Amino acid sequence: MSWAIETRGYSQRQACGLVGIDPRVYRYRSTRSDDADLRQRLKELASERRRFGYRRLHILLKREGIEANWKKVYRIYREERLTVRKRGDRKRALGTRAPMTVPQAADQRWSLDFVSDALIDGRRFRILCVIDDFSRECLATVVDNSISGARVARELDGIAERRGRYPLMVVSDNGTELTSNAMLKWQQDRCVEWHYIAPGKPMQNGFVESFNGRLRDECLNEHLFRSYRHARDIIENWRIDYNLNRPHTSLDGLTPHEFATLSAKDHTMNRANL
Repeated sequence: MSWAIETRGYSQRQACGLVGIDPRVYRYRSTRSDDADLRQRLKELASERRRFGYRRLHILLKREGIEANWKKVYRIYREERLTVRKRGDRKRALGTRAPMTVPQAADQRWSLDFVSDALIDGRRFRILCVIDDFSRECLATVVDNSISGARVARELDGIAERRGRYPLMVVSDNGTELTSNAMLKWQQDRCVEWHYIAPGKPMQNGFVESFNGRLRDECLNEHLFRSYRHARDIIENWRIDYNLNRPHTSLDGLTPHEFATLSAKDHTMNRANL
C-alpha cells in the first residue's frame, strides 16, 4: 500500500481499490492503550507467586490500584506464557465428597491435619496445620520431626489463649495422635466437641484438605529445606503471607485476615443494634 502511494503516485483510495480493502481499514489506528506497565507488573507478580492463576493475579493488581479488566489480564497472561504448570496427578480418595457446611462465625469450628515433607538430607518432618473453617485463616503450622497427642493438645491451648477462646468443635481424621488419651482428656477438660471423619474420606475434612494442597503446591514444592529451623521459618512466613495477602475466591476476593476482620466488625455492630 505505502509503496503504491509513494512510488506510483496512486491516491489512497486507488491503492486500496487495487488490493480490495476499504480505505477506512487502511486509515484505522489502534486506540488500545500501552500495556507495557501492566505487562511488566503482571510478570513480576507471576514470578513472585508462581502458583497463582490469572484470577488471583488480577485481584492483586486491583489491590495495587492497577485498573484492567480480567479479559485484558488474561490476554497478557496467555501471551507471556505465565500459565501455571500442572503437577503430576496424585492419588485421590474414593467415595462421597459432599461439601461441609460453612460455620457462621469465627471459632465455631477448627479443622486440623498433618502434612509430611523432608529436608534435603532425607530427614522427615511433619506439619500440624490448624484452620478456622469460617475465615479460612491458618491458625498454626507446627513443624517438628515428631508430634505427639500431648503436643497437639499444648498447641491447641496456645492457639486458644492467643484468640481468647476455644472452638466449639474440632474436625480431624482418626490418626493415633488425635485419638490418644492425651487428646481425649483435652476434649473432656476443655468441653470441646470433636468430630472424627470416616476412615478413607479426607474430603469430609475439606477445608484443611484444601489448605494442605495450597501449602504443598505454593510452599513445600517451591523450597528445599536445609534444617528443621529453616523449614519452620519458611513455612511460618508463608502462613503469615497466606493469611494477610492471599485472596480467596470463596471469600469474594478477600484474604482470610480481611474476611475475619470485616466479620468481627459486622458482629460487633449487630450486637450494638440489639
